[in-house]
Amino acid sequence: MTALIRSFVECESPSDDSAAVTRFAELVADTAAPYAKVRTMPGGRFGRILTAEMKLPGRKKNGQVLALGHSDTVWAMGTLREMPFRAQDGRLWGPGVLDMKAGIAFFLVAVQGLRELDIAVPSKVLLQLNPDEEVGSEASRSLTEKNAARSKAVLVLEPGTGLSGKLKTARKGVGDFTVKVKGRASHAGVDFAAGASAIVELARQIDRIAGFTREQSGITVNPGVIGGGTRSNVVAAEAWAEIDIRVLRLKDAPALEKRFRSLKPHDRRCTIEVSGGLNRPPMERSPGIVKLFRIAQRLGEDLGVNLEESLTGGGSDGNFTAALGVPTLDGLGAVGEGAHAAGESILADRMADRTALIGKLLASV
Repeated sequence: MTALIRSFVECESPSDDSAAVTRFAELVADTAAPYAKVRTMPGGRFGRILTAEMKLPGRKKNGQVLALGHSDTVWAMGTLREMPFRAQDGRLWGPGVLDMKAGIAFFLVAVQGLRELDIAVPSKVLLQLNPDEEVGSEASRSLTEKNAARSKAVLVLEPGTGLSGKLKTARKGVGDFTVKVKGRASHAGVDFAAGASAIVELARQIDRIAGFTREQSGITVNPGVIGGGTRSNVVAAEAWAEIDIRVLRLKDAPALEKRFRSLKPHDRRCTIEVSGGLNRPPMERSPGIVKLFRIAQRLGEDLGVNLEESLTGGGSDGNFTAALGVPTLDGLGAVGEGAHAAGESILADRMADRTALIGKLLASV
């Protein structure tokens, strides 16, 4: 399994390099080909989308289980030179090892184990790997929703939460807004009063926007990137901000969007343009999700593992499937830390039990 994970990590696949993402999808396809019916299809401006229907024991299949993952990572090509794959200090290290190439390897090894042990699987099992999860799932969302709608459960191979590997039964919804301000340029020394500063206006708006946060209700609003102006001696004619939003409940999104759309300039010589909105609905902790988690919890006890559940502010493609009402269990991949960071790593001694848990779930759901 370590060798398989290494081969996946060393096949770099940043979201913005479609050829690299396609190479990784093809590597997974080649790996799964002996025991799966594999297809790849266009992913628009991203790499190809992979689906693989697993050939598993058991004559009669009742319904479908969708295993969901992604091929892309946040790491640029060449990162391996600074962050080479290595096994050290009881961990495996490298770009994308936690998020989420190890999870894909766990799933494939679990499938091989079910076949070798001739354990009957009651459902058809379809693996889908998307090429654009890290950048919003623009190209893959429709296929994800289509395959999820045909499924009785979705198992998401994203990493667990924390070093205990909590499963994810709820995720916040994610969105972004861009606020653009247009003012009036003038010479800051000669004709200051004639100008209407877009930067000053934006600063006032950002203060107001930050006030949209309601942490107790699970709503956070983060002005993350700002820009504007041309020179220090020119009253700025334009300024803009990119703002991240997170909501715990779908019902909170329309009111938050309304607050953005109702922004009015303090300086009436300025105009405000707002674009964007919620692009990933929240994964709300439904009875179906809880039931699926309880199954996993019981199976974990068979393995001597006490599984806990968690809520995370980050999104995944599981948000889309849960929003359709399909029971979705997330965080079934690797246990580790440092996703998207230089210390990205997984715990080697949690590889076996996570793989076994995936296999037992496939044999039970």
